[in-house]
Amino acid sequence: MENTTLKLRGMSCASCARSIEEAISSVNGVNECIVNFGAELATVEYDPRKTDVTVIQQAVDEAGYSAYPLQEQNPAAQQDEAEKRRQSRETNELTRKVVVSSILSGIIVIGSIPMMTGLHVPFIPMWLHDPWLQLVLTIPIQFWCGLSFYSNAWKAFKRHAATMDTLVVLGTSAAFIYSLFPTFFPSFFISQGLRPDVYYEAAAVIIALILVGKLLESRAKKQTGEAIRKLIGLQAKTARLIRNGQEIDIPIEEVQIGDVILVRPGEKIPVDGEVVDGTSTIDESMVTGESVPVKKQPGDEVIGATINKTGSFKFQTTRVGKDTVLAQIVQLVQQAQGSRAPIQRLADSVTGWFVPAVIAIALLTFMIWFNIMGNLTLALITTVGVLIIACPCALGLATPTSVMVGTGKGAENGILIKGADSLELAHKIKTIVLDKTGTITQGKPTVTDFVTADGTANGNEIKLLQLAASLERNSEHPLAEAVVRYAQNQEVGLVSVSNFEAIAGSGVQGVVDNHLIQIGTQRWMSELNINTQPLQQQKEHLEYLGKTAIYIAVDSKIAGLMGISDAVKPTSTQAIKALQKLGLEVVMLTGDNRRTAETIAREVGIKRVLAEVRPDQKAETVRKLQSEGKIVAMVGDGINDAPALAQADVGIAIGTGTDVAIAASDITLISGDLQGVVTAIQLSHATIRNIRQNLFFAFIYNVAGIPIAAGILFPIFGWLLNPIIAGAAMAFSSVSVLTNALRLRNFRPKVVV
Repeated sequence: MENTTLKLRGMSCASCARSIEEAISSVNGVNECIVNFGAELATVEYDPRKTDVTVIQQAVDEAGYSAYPLQEQNPAAQQDEAEKRRQSRETNELTRKVVVSSILSGIIVIGSIPMMTGLHVPFIPMWLHDPWLQLVLTIPIQFWCGLSFYSNAWKAFKRHAATMDTLVVLGTSAAFIYSLFPTFFPSFFISQGLRPDVYYEAAAVIIALILVGKLLESRAKKQTGEAIRKLIGLQAKTARLIRNGQEIDIPIEEVQIGDVILVRPGEKIPVDGEVVDGTSTIDESMVTGESVPVKKQPGDEVIGATINKTGSFKFQTTRVGKDTVLAQIVQLVQQAQGSRAPIQRLADSVTGWFVPAVIAIALLTFMIWFNIMGNLTLALITTVGVLIIACPCALGLATPTSVMVGTGKGAENGILIKGADSLELAHKIKTIVLDKTGTITQGKPTVTDFVTADGTANGNEIKLLQLAASLERNSEHPLAEAVVRYAQNQEVGLVSVSNFEAIAGSGVQGVVDNHLIQIGTQRWMSELNINTQPLQQQKEHLEYLGKTAIYIAVDSKIAGLMGISDAVKPTSTQAIKALQKLGLEVVMLTGDNRRTAETIAREVGIKRVLAEVRPDQKAETVRKLQSEGKIVAMVGDGINDAPALAQADVGIAIGTGTDVAIAASDITLISGDLQGVVTAIQLSHATIRNIRQNLFFAFIYNVAGIPIAAGILFPIFGWLLNPIIAGAAMAFSSVSVLTNALRLRNFRPKVVV
C-alpha cells in the first residue's frame, strides 16, 4: 500500500467532503480515504498495482471537484507562495461579490421596509418600492454573486447528491420565483384578495449574508493553517557554499549532500548537517520549542531553519530538500491535519443524511402550513427559513479545525502528532511508562568506576580495558559507547575483534587478541556459570549509588567490573511530578538491575518500577499493563523501545533518539525533554474540550434552529422567523465554530507545581 495526500478544490460543506470520500473510496484499489473538510485535504491509502493518483484525481473530477497531489516539500516555500496567490485570488473575487451583494441588497431592503412593516415611511422614495426595480437589483445578486451556489448544486444534482448549496439554491430560488408572480401578475393576487407582496429582499440578503459568512470562514480557515505557513516560512532562501576556497551564495534548492556551508552570526542555517569547523550557540526554539540556545561544536548536528546566535561555523550537509527535519515536520503536521479524529464519526454519520432530511422537513413544513392555514405566504416563509437555516458546515468544521490548530500548536512547542486519533487518545491516558536510559536520564552514560579482580598490578587494568573497549566498539548500545569513550580518554589503543555477538538484554561477546571476552549483566554471567563472587561487594556498592554495573569475563573467568552512571535530565523530576499531578500513574521500565533502577526512581519520584526487563519483553510488559484496563502511553528513545512504542495505545518517542523509535511512535518530542509529554497531554485535553464545544454548538444550532424556522413557535407566541434572520444565522454558524477553534491558538503549557 502507498499513501498520498491530495489538496481539494470546490468543497462548500461537509456533504461535499462526504461525496468526495465516497467517490475516491469507490476506485478499485483504494483501501482507505479520509477527507478533511477544514483542511481541504484527502488522505488516500491505495494499492499501486491496481490504481494510481491520476485515476483517483479523475474520480474526484467526475464527482464535480478537483484535486492535485501535494508536492514534496522541496522547495516548500515556492509551493506555499503558489497557494497564497491562489487563495488571494479567491478571496478578492469573494470580496467583490460581498461588496456588490451588500450594496444592492441594502437598497432592496430599504425599499421593502414599507411592505415588511406595513407602514408608510416618508423618507423612502416611492420608486424604491417598485417590484420591477427590486427584480433588476436582485438578478445580479441571484445569478452572479450566487453563481457558485447554482454551479455546485447542479454538480451535486448530477451526482444524485445534495449539499448545503442545494439548500441555498432551493431557498433563495423559492423566494425569487414566488416574487416573480406578483411582479408580473399583481392583478391576479388582488383579485384573490391577496397582497401582491414580493420577497426579493429575502433572496438577496440571504445570499449576501452567506457570502459574508464564507468570506469570514475563508479568513478563519487561513488562520487555522497558520502553523504550516509559519513552518514553511522558517526555511532559508539561500546558502553560503564553500567551494574551492571561495564563498558562493546559491539558492537553497541547489544545495547537495556533502556540501560545506558557512553560517555567520544571526543567519538561518539553510539545511541539516554536521559542524566541521567552529563553535557557536544555536536558537532551535522554532523547531524544538526549547527557548535556551544550544552550544554546537565540531561533530554536533545542526537543524535547518534554526538561527545561529554567536559564532561563525562551517558544517557539512547531511540532509536536503524533503529529507530535512523541517520538511519532515511540515509533512507530519500536514498528515495529522488531514487525519480524522474518532470523535468526528458522529458528525460524519449525521452529515450523510442531513441535507436530504432538511429538504424533507422543508416540504413537510410547506404542506402542513399550506393545508392548515391555507396561507401560501406563511408556507413559503417557513419553508424558505428551514432550507436556509440548516447548515451542515458547522458539523463538518467542528473537529478538523480544532485538530488543525491543535497539531499546529503542538509543532510550535516541539511536539509532532502523527494523527488526530493519537491527539484524541492522549487525553484518556491513565498509565505512562517511561524508559530509563535516554528518556529519564540523559542517555549519555559515563564510566565512573573500573576495578579488576586481581587489582592493578603489572598494568593488568590497561590490558583488560583494551580488550573490553575493543569488543564494545562493535555494539551500538549507549553503555558500550561509554566504555569506548572511557578507553579513548585513557589513550588506550583498540584492536580487532572476531566472532562478535550481541545477546539482547544480556551483553556482548567475541574473541579479542585470542581471548574470549564476555561483557554483561550478573544474570548472564550466572547463565554462563561464571563466578562473580570476587567482585560482588563492589557491584552492590555501585548499584547502591544508582550506577549500572557490568561484568567483564576473560576466557570464562571474572576479570573486572565497570560502574557506569547516566545523569538524570534536569527537567525529568519536575515533569514526572507534573504527570502525577495530572492523575497519571508513572511507571519506569528498564533493563537495568532493580537496585540501580529503584535508586533512580527514588531520585525522580517514581513509585512503580519494572526492572531487568529485556528488550524483547518490553512490548509484552506494556501489553500486561493494558490488560489491567488502562490506556497506556510508552515513552522511549531507542531501537529496543520500538516494539513497546508500537504496542502502547499512544507511543511517544524522544526526538533525540533513533529513527526506528520515532517511526514506531504516535507522538514525537523533538527536544527530548520529558516536559514535552506533559505539554502533549495538556494539548490533547485542550483540543478535545474545544472539539466537544464545537460539536455542541453545531448540534444545538441545528436542533433548535430548524424547528423555530419551521414555525413551531407561531401557534404559541405568534412569532415567525424571518428568512433573512435564518440566512444570517446560517452564515455565521460556521464562523462561530471556527472562531471557537481558533481560541486554541492561545494554548500555553501550564506549569504544574
